[in-house]
Amino acid sequence: MAERFGADLFPGVWGAGSDIVGLRPYSELLVTEKTSRSDIASFAFSDANPTFGFLSYEYGLKLKNIPVRKLSQFPLGHLKKYSALLKYDRSSEFLEVHGGPKHTVTEIEETIFESENQTCTYPFPDDASYKLEQSLDGGRYIDRVKRVLDFIRDGYTYQINLTIEFSLEKPNLHTPTLFGYLHETYPTPYYACFTTGPFDIISTSPERFLAVQDGAVLSQPIKGTLQFEQFDESMIRQLTESPKESTELSMIVDLIRNDISLNCEYNSVRVEGHKSTFLVDNLIQMYSNVHGTLRHDRTCIDLLLDAFPGGSVTGCPKKKSMEIIDELEPHSRDVYCGSFFVIRDEKNMESSIAIRTGYYDNEEGVFRFFAGSGIVIESDPEREYLETLAKTDKFRRVFGL
Repeated sequence: MAERFGADLFPGVWGAGSDIVGLRPYSELLVTEKTSRSDIASFAFSDANPTFGFLSYEYGLKLKNIPVRKLSQFPLGHLKKYSALLKYDRSSEFLEVHGGPKHTVTEIEETIFESENQTCTYPFPDDASYKLEQSLDGGRYIDRVKRVLDFIRDGYTYQINLTIEFSLEKPNLHTPTLFGYLHETYPTPYYACFTTGPFDIISTSPERFLAVQDGAVLSQPIKGTLQFEQFDESMIRQLTESPKESTELSMIVDLIRNDISLNCEYNSVRVEGHKSTFLVDNLIQMYSNVHGTLRHDRTCIDLLLDAFPGGSVTGCPKKKSMEIIDELEPHSRDVYCGSFFVIRDEKNMESSIAIRTGYYDNEEGVFRFFAGSGIVIESDPEREYLETLAKTDKFRRVFGL
């Protein structure tokens, strides 16, 4: 299906409980340094069909007027509108095709029928020996955490999210199969499989960035992590009562409140369910619900771009933290720490923070994925490195690493 129709995949939350497959884009916007806010809005609102796509972390540097100094062939963003959308409702097991000419619908039906009795097996781990490269090894990461702590003591920042790029060579990786295996084995709300140029992106994010439903705004920043082998209820208190983890979350919640306030009605921004938790990938994660009401004279794109990139993957204050990140990280984040989204109209949008995300370069035969950790004054450098590794477990396991 993916190869035959140029399909991009958005399971689960993107379709309000349905799996969405976008087929044969009829209109696309490749985001560059010259792409303006109005260009993005004009594309998204050019017709009544929804817009799917992503913005990279580096586009956030442009929005904050921070020079992009690292070379990367990865686009700053890519938006698409599809000729047809395949929608599968999990509760009713009902499949619908929306849009597209009659011959395309017939071709889709034939492809689904052909694949009904096919089994999809995942080929990893195999006999190959994979060498995992890191942009920062343990010693260098720990050293840079210590430098972050110096920046905090000197008053330049309160919190910084410091990340590592991991890469391995894997010729002829079949990304739709990898995506399907990860989705079935490690479910999270914001999966996406998206092709841009030679790059196949796989995002397995658990984090909502901004949702807008008829003008009602919700952000759910994640900060605070506890890894476990065997879950026990007492671990939740261990996480929520940790001064260090609580500080991480509270700082970012305050930042998000300010970010969305720019485009929300006065006095509408509020926090509910502070220090809520959920389980994902053998991790307990802590989050809060930040609500607001979109101003009548603003659109969801105004909200998205003014809050971009998300505070949970930068730190606070945001611009200074991003400048320090650019100094300390040797890699380009690309789509990682950016955002995937579906924009339905001016007052309706769903978006994720593109964490637990990687991409396959079909030209180089290299798969890259990323992870990071929030650094505050209470941080222990060695533990932050271990937390960062913990967030890569599902990618490492799938390649037998």
